[in-house]
Amino acid sequence: MADEVVLGLIGCGGNMGGHVNRGYKTLWEAGLRDFRIAATCDIDKSKAEKLAADAETFQGTRPAVYTSHEEMLEKEADITACDISIVHSEHHKVAIPCFEAGKHVTIEKPLGITCRAAQAIIDAANKAGKLLQTAENYRRKPGDRAIQWAVQSGRIGEPRMIFWLQIRERMWYWGWREEKELAGGGWTMDGGVHYADLFRYVLGPVRTMYALSKQHCPTRYKNREEMTDPIEVSVEDTTVAVFEFESGVTGQWTSTNVAPGDTTNKSIVYGSEGSVAWGGGLKTKTQELSSEELTDEYMKSLSDEERAKWFPSGVTESLSTELWEFMQAIRGKAELETDGVEGLKALAICMAIYESAVLGQPVEIAKVENCEIETYQQELNEAGGLV
Repeated sequence: MADEVVLGLIGCGGNMGGHVNRGYKTLWEAGLRDFRIAATCDIDKSKAEKLAADAETFQGTRPAVYTSHEEMLEKEADITACDISIVHSEHHKVAIPCFEAGKHVTIEKPLGITCRAAQAIIDAANKAGKLLQTAENYRRKPGDRAIQWAVQSGRIGEPRMIFWLQIRERMWYWGWREEKELAGGGWTMDGGVHYADLFRYVLGPVRTMYALSKQHCPTRYKNREEMTDPIEVSVEDTTVAVFEFESGVTGQWTSTNVAPGDTTNKSIVYGSEGSVAWGGGLKTKTQELSSEELTDEYMKSLSDEERAKWFPSGVTESLSTELWEFMQAIRGKAELETDGVEGLKALAICMAIYESAVLGQPVEIAKVENCEIETYQQELNEAGGLV
């Protein structure tokens, strides 16, 4: 097929399983089939074998299996693009060789383990003249697009503030994500980069950040059911931040996984005329809509062109639309919404929390993004060969 995008998948853990069994499979079932998964690659061969078998169930051909991305790039010359989902510390070490081999790249968030790592990936993409997508799917969900639409169209009046609260307890050990040198940080980095991207998507650029970071519980438990087999971890478990957008909107972001008892999960934007919340819908002085009603209103507001762009062939699965946009951009039929620069800007918001906490003072997001502030990130940069 002349217009076919040929893919090599690197890193076949849980996230890539979502890419294959929700993302690519949903596209295939919707008749959007101008792609082929030619290879799967993971240092654990059994994981690569599993996703190769999964891909074969819908595309009809079995991808070749590799345990080394170097070997895959050498032997699979017809690969157009690489889809990367690996440990954060390895992102720049794998993405850069893919660009040097002439491949386009989509890479799971966060773009890099530090802002310097992310910039190195962007530089490699620019040098190669290839596309770089930060695989950011949250903003692509119909409900999240509806919230952005409600705020930007003035449904809550002039935006004033955002509150993002995740307060819970999770004491089981989550593998490499608990190790700073591999993950870069705790949930504020791992899941938080999704939220940082949503902040920018809904309310625009963030200007300043002041934050505290704590590790209340240095021990997690490998045995999830019985909470036994303790292991020491090296990432934070709690961050509390206040921040300001360039527009003057203020934000408060609290994230903790060591809060026993009551839980709080609340994400809401307030404006001069009302509020809109993730999972809570729209409430104004004159109207109240559930999240489902707001999303339905947003979907009905779309033109045929907008609907085809955001939800091709009626597909609303965010992993699918993310991957379809990437492949359409390779064909020259779309622009990347979350490119490398967008990925870096979201990452800088998360890193600003850590940098502010270490320095004990507010920091400017732009200085973190431009690698002018790297106190927290210094040891990560050194470990990653970035200095």
